[in-house]
Amino acid sequence: MADMPTPHDSSPDDPLPELSTVWLRVFLEVARHGSFTVAARVLGWTQSAVSRQISSLEGALGGAPMFDRLPRGVRLTEAGRVFVPHAEAVVEVLHGAGRELAALREVAGGRVRFGAFASADSALVPRALAAFRDRHPGVRLSREEGLTPRLLERLAAGRLDLAIVSTTGRASLDAYELHHLLDESLYVAVPAGHPLAGQGPVRLAQLADADWISGSHRPEGTLLDAALRQGFRPRIAHVVAEWTAKEGYVAAGLGVTLVPALAAGSVRPDIVLLPVLDEGAPARAVYAATVRGRSLSAAGAAFVGVLREVAARES
Repeated sequence: MADMPTPHDSSPDDPLPELSTVWLRVFLEVARHGSFTVAARVLGWTQSAVSRQISSLEGALGGAPMFDRLPRGVRLTEAGRVFVPHAEAVVEVLHGAGRELAALREVAGGRVRFGAFASADSALVPRALAAFRDRHPGVRLSREEGLTPRLLERLAAGRLDLAIVSTTGRASLDAYELHHLLDESLYVAVPAGHPLAGQGPVRLAQLADADWISGSHRPEGTLLDAALRQGFRPRIAHVVAEWTAKEGYVAAGLGVTLVPALAAGSVRPDIVLLPVLDEGAPARAVYAATVRGRSLSAAGAAFVGVLREVAARES
């Protein structure tokens, strides 16, 4: 049997002594069995070690004996009987904390707060959520939608654990740990009767004179940055935020719009998607971002892993 060392004693004058959890565990075993000898056998210790733990506990609580030492075993004193429910409550709280921490390590509990930009919600996010829920049903996931700069602000403020962001938006990513998910190409959505429909990949310069539908009055910081890189400033005829609404404007012949690959699988049948020729680099990269130097929980790391798996299938 092991002869356990005695923990550091607190001052008897301390009104809130630092009680060792070892003392509490030993106390409850002795109270349960009415014997130092039986408690020592259950704990795998020596009887003298058990006796020292009880003496240390009694000293920390002001010297009042917790047990009457009898010729055969021990019996709780009045002080011991008063102390039992308090010791049980403390031990139960600690056991509960241990169970919750174990659940976090095993990705069986906890929560992950994440944000995502709109087109990531078309396929990448819901498929990752479904896969993650199947593997880790005990983890709570909460999601926000927003543009990349806003999501990064929320992430930096500690209101999100991770954010699915893109290089569109001109936000600085230097303060973040970036977990690459995919490189995303672009399509131009045109009405079904458009002269370029059915002609294959296009350069954006071929649509320099077109009316454009965009989520902003200015192309900077949007997908239309790609047009600026190809040497022309697009004429934005309509500002429309939602993807489905943009498609309705295209179908009505009011202009053309850019559609990222993540949203390309859910377009309406009366418009045509034309792949945009890469001019040396993908239109944008997509990342799962976390704050550099801030620990990510096991559940958060597992969610990033699932996002990577789904992204690999999407790209």
